[in-house]
Amino acid sequence: MSSIEKQPVAAKASTWRGQLVQLCAIVLAVFVAKGALAEPFYVPSGSMEPTLLIGDALLASKYPYGYGTASLPIQINLPETGRVFGEPPKLGDVVVFRWPGDRSQAWVKRVVGLPGDRVQMRQGQLFINDHAASLKADGIGEAEDDNGGVEPAYRYIETLPNGVSHAIFKLRDNGRLDNTAEVTVPPDHLFVMGDNRDNSADSRVPLRQGGVGLLPMDNLVGRADAVVGSWDLGIRSQPVWTWLSGFRVARFFTSVH
Repeated sequence: MSSIEKQPVAAKASTWRGQLVQLCAIVLAVFVAKGALAEPFYVPSGSMEPTLLIGDALLASKYPYGYGTASLPIQINLPETGRVFGEPPKLGDVVVFRWPGDRSQAWVKRVVGLPGDRVQMRQGQLFINDHAASLKADGIGEAEDDNGGVEPAYRYIETLPNGVSHAIFKLRDNGRLDNTAEVTVPPDHLFVMGDNRDNSADSRVPLRQGGVGLLPMDNLVGRADAVVGSWDLGIRSQPVWTWLSGFRVARFFTSVH
């Protein structure tokens, strides 16, 4: 009669402990990577069109601007202590940040004003320290709304005074945010704007009115460097079997400019 060897209880416990340690190490490594290197975010609105589309999945790099409480991958209430290894963004950077009105919300905008800069909109054109950001017409595009509808938008290539160029949308002439008072950006703050200039609650809109106001640098999460995936949410109104066609494959793993 054959006999079945039984593994000692102590050996089984040791094996389980080893597997548990490995699992904890993996979870810790993922948590550290997400907290220290990069974190994915989802774009829910069209405020950054045409640079970012509704349904884009972003990867935000955290190391370029250092680390603060906003860099943590989970939201917990900690006293603000400033940033460690902090570096200010560059003019034209696309940044992910915690909205000052509710830090559980992550927003994305473009930096158009650094501390000490004087920022103003004049007839739809951006001025930084009295230097105009040049605009070059680039045809007509389509701006998507949150419900999947689209409307025609004038497309321009805007070049900031430091030479950084990017595309913007203008939905209309004489928009309500096309003319603003000149604002001097205070220390440790940023002036941010959406690339969809007539559909963005940004630093042109006070926080009490649902905008960003002047953004504290402590709220920075990281720099939006890449679109890692994208799905056209407008296809949700179509039959389920067509949803796969909503993946914008051409946008997968593309750089953010």
